Amino acid sequence: RRSALRRTLPSPKSPRACKKDPHARGMVARRRTEHAARMTTLTPIAQQPGTGEHLWFFGGLTTIKAAGDGVMVTEQTAPRGSGSPLHVHHNEDEWFYVLEGELTIWVDGETHVAPAGSFVLGPRDIPHTFIVSSEIARFLLVTEPGEFAGFVRALAEPAPGPELPPGPLTPPDMELVMRTAAEHGLDILGPPGIPA
Repeated sequence: RRSALRRTLPSPKSPRACKKDPHARGMVARRRTEHAARMTTLTPIAQQPGTGEHLWFFGGLTTIKAAGDGVMVTEQTAPRGSGSPLHVHHNEDEWFYVLEGELTIWVDGETHVAPAGSFVLGPRDIPHTFIVSSEIARFLLVTEPGEFAGFVRALAEPAPGPELPPGPLTPPDMELVMRTAAEHGLDILGPPGIPA
């Protein structure tokens, strides 16, 4: 049987394979050319601990370490109970890597308890939300591509440094959040917190 299969399925290197699909090579070359045209030269970035653009956002500290070149990388520090409204991104994927503490992350109907060392992906067009479920949590929040930084900056307040906002958590102005989200390719589907 093996020899029969080998005879009926030509090797990709054999002339027979090329003759069966004469456009295969052109399609591959065309795809590579299109991919090269989309690639851009990245700008080197080096951020030291405590540096970056410090913002108070949804009850916590968001430090933008990089935004642009197709990615946004933020370091988040947030107290228990802070998190995001239930939402869906249409323009970017969002992922979380927990450095300290614990997050509870809801993605497409599944709840994930994410202690330090955990990674969770919220793909574009899939509803997700999260909440800090430890006293404090520090985590990376990354979006690809990086246009999500515009949404963060539109709703955030500049922080004087790498420190949490003062006082108790106050709920965000959901009307403003929904309007800003729509301008940045997001839909807000519900309030902050894990859906029941």
